[in-house]
Amino acid sequence: MTRQALGKGLDALIKQTQEISQMTTDELVQTAPQTGVSVSKIDVSKIVPNRFQPRRVFDEEKLQELAQSIKEHGLTQPIVVVYDAGLDKYEIVVGERRFRATQLAGLTEIDAIVHKHLGDQEMCALALIENIQREDLNPIETALGYRNLMSKFSITQSNLASYCGKSKAAVSNALRLLELEPEIQDALQNGTITEGHGRALLMVTNPTQREALFKKMATSKMSVRQAENAARALLFPTKKAAKGAKPAEVASFENELQSALGTKVEVKYGRKMKKGTLVIHYHSLDELDNIASRLKNKML
Repeated sequence: MTRQALGKGLDALIKQTQEISQMTTDELVQTAPQTGVSVSKIDVSKIVPNRFQPRRVFDEEKLQELAQSIKEHGLTQPIVVVYDAGLDKYEIVVGERRFRATQLAGLTEIDAIVHKHLGDQEMCALALIENIQREDLNPIETALGYRNLMSKFSITQSNLASYCGKSKAAVSNALRLLELEPEIQDALQNGTITEGHGRALLMVTNPTQREALFKKMATSKMSVRQAENAARALLFPTKKAAKGAKPAEVASFENELQSALGTKVEVKYGRKMKKGTLVIHYHSLDELDNIASRLKNKML
């Protein structure tokens, strides 16, 4: 299924969900026949989480803050649910954080916009895209969400990137984080290291070296730039100066370009350095696409 086949129907559904979330109760009641939704107060015991919720980590401190706000001011924006007749429950489409905070606040009912008809694919897409647009997910949650959406809709990385309003390089880089070891993925989820640190670790293919660098990152609080430099040092050990070594200005240029592109760069030149070749190494099509994106950004 291509992005075109994914279709305007889902685009319209996402737009509609965003629009109805901003309506007043009276407006929702008036437009119910056209929108196919209604707004109700629902017992929290009748509500279950979204099976496709991409977010796996909920900040307890922020949930407590939201719960206190709901106690004092009420829920300012209804959650979105769909009714499951088989379970006789309402499944959350959008708003699980608000639902959890409402429970913490000790309330027994919650305002909810009820969709009459939503399939698994639509629920999966709405849950992921709503979180991505709000930038509420950690890097691993985002990557898992991308993978889930690609699987459910059978779409390519390029189509997914276009659909979510992201660059293909951003989607590709996010998915590559799932190649990291579970311990490193856990560190990305709890904020011990950042996505930039994770990408630096992906440069190191030797498992033992990668683990050692990860532990150094986690304990020494090194910056992303320092992490990238450390990864390159493992990939390209500095050789002792020898006869015929490259001039300092050439070596400096290579280092600067390697830092900017995140990959090995070589300058090969002839006599008197009047002519030569610039070699940029890559190890996968995704990495090539990432390099191309960085070059384009530098030119803009």
